Amino acid sequence: MNYLHSIGEYFLMLKGTFHRMTKTSVLRSLIFKEIDDLVIGSMGIVSFLSFFIGAVVALQTALNLNNPLIPKSLVAYAARQSIILEFAPTFISIIMAGKVGSYITSSIGSMNVTEQIDALEVMGINSLNYLIFPKIIAMLFYPFVIAISMFLGILGAYTAAVLGGFVPPDLFVQGLQEDFIPFHLVYAFIKTFLFAFILATVPAYHGYYMKGGALEVGEASTTSFVWTSVVIIITNYVVTQLLLS
Repeated sequence: MNYLHSIGEYFLMLKGTFHRMTKTSVLRSLIFKEIDDLVIGSMGIVSFLSFFIGAVVALQTALNLNNPLIPKSLVAYAARQSIILEFAPTFISIIMAGKVGSYITSSIGSMNVTEQIDALEVMGINSLNYLIFPKIIAMLFYPFVIAISMFLGILGAYTAAVLGGFVPPDLFVQGLQEDFIPFHLVYAFIKTFLFAFILATVPAYHGYYMKGGALEVGEASTTSFVWTSVVIIITNYVVTQLLLS
């Protein structure tokens, strides 16, 4: 029953987020701040991870292709499919659940502990809209992060495969273009938008409704990471089943 209560509370929070909107001028500055904190602030770790994930995928594929009958271009094909379909959208989103999710939970949780949320309500401000709505809008730019992640992942795969001497450059490019299905990109960005919404709202829920002091803020951040990851993985399965099966 506790899980049902939490799910209902989550959807009531979403309903409250889009009611009694804060002044546009205030929201604008909040949205730009959240874009800087959540999206631009994550570019460094995303770029680093994406490049080396792509490199490792290419190396693993190349090292396991011992049969001379299998074309070398398969290394690029496997890297492209792995990065576009799963590694960039899903793996990076789980990493972001730790970085962005913990930040959102701890920042809202700290405001909860210090009664700043109560102060907002006393001033007649819808605290849900003021705190969560800018984060949702900021995370709409998250697909741009994933697009850069895809590019850097494939660049990492190219670097590892070509400079490592596993695949000639022309065969790698041929493998990248082989049997390319444009809908796979559409699928990847559809689920990226869903992951962005989850990354903005699930951690916000755990921060907004937490109770206790500083210790509980840390516990809420951990719980937030776990449940955000679980929801992302379940959503990934459902979207894949609906769009690719």
